[in-house]
Amino acid sequence: MTWVTSDIDRKKERNKALTISLGIFLSFLVVTQQVMSEGYLFQLDHKIKEIKHHTFTGLSSHLLLALDDLGLRWVSGICLALVALWISYTYRSWRPINLSILTILALNCAVGFVKIVFGRTKPRLQVDVLHSQFLGAYPSGHSSNAILTYGMVAYLLYRYTRVLPLKLWQLEAVAGTITFVVCMVSLIRDTHWFSDLLGGVLLGAAILLFFIALDRAWPSKNQPS
Repeated sequence: MTWVTSDIDRKKERNKALTISLGIFLSFLVVTQQVMSEGYLFQLDHKIKEIKHHTFTGLSSHLLLALDDLGLRWVSGICLALVALWISYTYRSWRPINLSILTILALNCAVGFVKIVFGRTKPRLQVDVLHSQFLGAYPSGHSSNAILTYGMVAYLLYRYTRVLPLKLWQLEAVAGTITFVVCMVSLIRDTHWFSDLLGGVLLGAAILLFFIALDRAWPSKNQPS
C-alpha cells in the first residue's frame, strides 16, 4: 500500500501532535508538582509501597529482569537503530536516522536534567527524599525511554514504509504494551515509585509527539507520506 499525504493533512497532523504534546507536558508538570509538594500522587506512591512485594528468585527473577531490560537505552536503542537504518537504506533518506538521533538526545538531556535537579531516592532505599546525593529516580528513565523509543519505531514503520502490514493503532498498541510491562516490572521489583514511572511516560510521550510534529512540518522529498 502506498500513499501521499497532502499539505493540508500534514498541517492537521502537525497541529494535532503539537496540541497533544503540550497537554501531556502540562500533565507531566502536574505530576512533578505533586512529587515536590508531597500531594496525592506522593501519598499514592507510599500506599503502593506498603503493599507487600513478593520476592522472586530463580527463573522468575531472571524473567522479570529481562522484561525490565526492555526499557534500557541500549536494548530499545538497537531496535530503533535497526528500523531507522533499514528504512533509510530502503528509501534513500537520512530522515529516519536523524529523527531517531534527535529524539533520543532530547529525551536523555531532559530526563537527565530533571533527575539531577530533583535527586529523588528510590523506594528500595526505604526513604523518599528529594535532592539526595544519588542520581534521581524521578522521572523514570526506563518508562520514558520505552514510550519514546518504541513509539518512534511504531511511527517510522507506519509513516515511512510504503508497505503497511499493520494499522497505526496496532503498532501503537505494541509500543504501549511494552511500556506498560516495563512499568509494572519496575513496580514489582521496587525500583521506582509509581509517580516516577508516570512522570517518565508523560515526559517521553510529550517529547515523542513534539518531534513527530516537527517531522510533519517539514516534508521529506524521498518520503512524501
